[in-house]
Amino acid sequence: MGPSTRAVVAPDDLRALAVEAATGAGELLQRFARDLAEGADLDVDHKASATDPVSAADAAAERAIVETLLTALPDDGILGEEAQVPREGSTGRTWVIDPLDGTVNFLYGWPLWCVSVACVDADGTIAGAIVHPPSGEVFHGARGQGAWLGERALRVREVDDPAHGLVCTGFAYDRAVRTDWGQEAVGLLSRFRDLRRGGAAALDLAWVAAGRADAYVEFALHPWDWAVGRLLVIEAGGVVTELHRELGGARQPGLVAGGRRMHDALLEHLGYRP
Repeated sequence: MGPSTRAVVAPDDLRALAVEAATGAGELLQRFARDLAEGADLDVDHKASATDPVSAADAAAERAIVETLLTALPDDGILGEEAQVPREGSTGRTWVIDPLDGTVNFLYGWPLWCVSVACVDADGTIAGAIVHPPSGEVFHGARGQGAWLGERALRVREVDDPAHGLVCTGFAYDRAVRTDWGQEAVGLLSRFRDLRRGGAAALDLAWVAAGRADAYVEFALHPWDWAVGRLLVIEAGGVVTELHRELGGARQPGLVAGGRRMHDALLEHLGYRP
């Protein structure tokens, strides 16, 4: 029997459940990846644009995650990238799920894709996990309890000179938005060491938390893109700012994350007050 609607669940237990759900979905996706490599048809469709695909693998992974979560906590809410229609809960907790971040990479056999599972409340993300099945790496954290890669505590990199900083970014599937941000991103190349575009926002943020990059900036994001990654960066000693920018004729939500110097330098470069 699941907990009552008023049951209190410790952040560490929510973290463990996020790891369990994301790991199970990752194992399922690895089977899909093997089938894909052998020529299987994954029934690919498209979402908002012709360049934004969704496959049977995405849907199956989301179903597996939801089943794991609701078996343990049947009164919690659910917000998944594929369904996008929230399931209302009664506990004050909602699970924010990206079952396959980096679908294009996955379909091409490029091993930069991941599973992201976060538990959030009115104050933000309580706990979550990002699993990178191609490497077996499991990034996880809980509010006030640090960020971890397996059993190794994570810390963001602190650069002495932001000009030497490595910045991760990404580009929306809406052509007008990506064109505008692409033009702005050129300016980052003259200000910082270099840019990296992996194609999976959650993984980019996990890698910033792990010190594999110095900062991250992207726009036209959704809650499932950053719900876990934001927590990991903060728990790893970094700074995160949510902001908006006029791109493609509309205000687009975005995120700047990194160590304090890189975070502030990025904000300043973009015309915001640190």
